[in-house]
Amino acid sequence: MKNLKRLLYVKLARKLSHNTNGVPVPTIVGENSRINGDIISDGIIHIDGQLTGDITCDELIIGSKGMVEGTIKTANLQLFGTLKGKADVNDLFIAKSAKLLGDATHNTIAIEPGAYIDGRCSRKTTITTIEQPKVSDVVVPIVVNKHTATEKKTRNKKSV
Repeated sequence: MKNLKRLLYVKLARKLSHNTNGVPVPTIVGENSRINGDIISDGIIHIDGQLTGDITCDELIIGSKGMVEGTIKTANLQLFGTLKGKADVNDLFIAKSAKLLGDATHNTIAIEPGAYIDGRCSRKTTITTIEQPKVSDVVVPIVVNKHTATEKKTRNKKSV
């Protein structure tokens, strides 16, 4: 049965790789696979096995049996399995079956109830600096009386 599934998958992958409609074919790391090293891709990566290393791609899906240990940089991360490390993503989805053991920075996040997170999830911020005025540019109003203290004394003496 495994050989039949494998054969069907290979035929499907070959057919999809020759398509002309521009649909990307994902890179799949199977359940029984272990990879030590970094992956850089312009497409979609689906991991059901184990990977130790860094991943840079457009979209990453870590399946329910998948485990990644390393740093991830992607536009879209869907986490169903385990991630040990850091993630720098735009859109983050953490399923109830997922374990995030590390820190994640994101623009948007969705967490299903039951997900396990041991780390920090922080939103990416765009820092806009506000220019502080220079001391020479600050105008401070100064109130000046018509008469100084010495003039008041002389006026008081004259009126007596």
